[in-house]
Amino acid sequence: MTNVYGRAKAACYSSYITSAAAFCLPAIMFSTFHELYGISYTLLGTLVLITFLTQLAMDLTFSFFAHRFNIKATVSLMPLVTSAGLVLYGGLPLLFSEHAFWGLAVGTVVFSAGTGLAEVLLSPLIAAMPSKSPDREMSRMHSLYACGVVLAIVVSTLYLHIVGRERWSFLAFFFALFPFITAALFRTSTLPPLKTQPAVKESIDGAGFALCVMTIFFGAGAELVMTNWASGFIEAATGIPKFLGDVLGMAAFALLLGAGRVLYAKFGRNIYRTLLFGMCGAVLCYLAAAFFDSAVINVAACGLTGLCTSMLWPGSLSYMEEKLPALGITAYAMMAAGGDLGASVAPQIMGAVTDAVSAATGSDGLGMRAGMLVSALFPMLGVAVLFIAKRHFVKKS
Repeated sequence: MTNVYGRAKAACYSSYITSAAAFCLPAIMFSTFHELYGISYTLLGTLVLITFLTQLAMDLTFSFFAHRFNIKATVSLMPLVTSAGLVLYGGLPLLFSEHAFWGLAVGTVVFSAGTGLAEVLLSPLIAAMPSKSPDREMSRMHSLYACGVVLAIVVSTLYLHIVGRERWSFLAFFFALFPFITAALFRTSTLPPLKTQPAVKESIDGAGFALCVMTIFFGAGAELVMTNWASGFIEAATGIPKFLGDVLGMAAFALLLGAGRVLYAKFGRNIYRTLLFGMCGAVLCYLAAAFFDSAVINVAACGLTGLCTSMLWPGSLSYMEEKLPALGITAYAMMAAGGDLGASVAPQIMGAVTDAVSAATGSDGLGMRAGMLVSALFPMLGVAVLFIAKRHFVKKS
């Protein structure tokens, strides 16, 4: 039975890798956009907000209208939408440099629609495939996100170092080629049946489900701040050149993010404890980035945040499936909406705080540290939600 879905599983894995490249390309380019086009940190944070608000729209659409979609056609189309968005992302600023922000925004909306569809559909597809350890399969697929991030960082860093920042657009064109592989795999695969009821059943534990959504909200915020701002933080706060900062900061973050998910896929057992330790570790990492004026500690904090946050998104999905099993695609879409909301709000707050403090002090480094301090609130609140969730589910059992 498992072999029937082998190609579908490969397509899901491929989709996660290509989606990760689309996700992290803007973060790699933040300082480049700031220098080339004079785009403020607040507007750069707004690009992240646009990304996740677009994905949130996809999540909500599937939350209420999943039963109206042809799943096979949708998963085959979504990589092509991502590809089109990357072409626009690189092409519009190249053609209209005086309106670069708006070109980036248009491209962001389009490729985020594709990655948003992937986010909604891939987790329930993997969960629907026969497996002895569904939570480990979920972790294994999410670990490939890190592979895509590392690939994008290595290729982008080498390209920018050798060719130069002025020709960054061709990176977007290069990454736009890979989604065609995913589209071909999905088109020729057999997909498992998915539950596409239009709404979450009234009989489910509404309060428990809300706590799961809050868990992924704060967990996603904790992860995505560092995903989007590690490169800019290391460059501004430590003075390390961008080439080294991307490798030491972003690549280390992605490698440890992937390592955490691979380790859980192989050895993990207690998802609640994993979530709790991850939230607590993320708090310490953000505080270390904010308060320690040491390049070594700052780089280590960025990297270790990847390990600490590695299971916060996939682990929240597994926690929901453990406590509230068999809810179907609608519940996954609503969880994705919670994650995307956290992932949009947190980096935007980071950008706004950085701009405000930088303007007041004249130091981008101090602004970045202040943003990291405020960002520590997301995993802190995540810890509180997990304690409340544990008490809630104990009473329900």
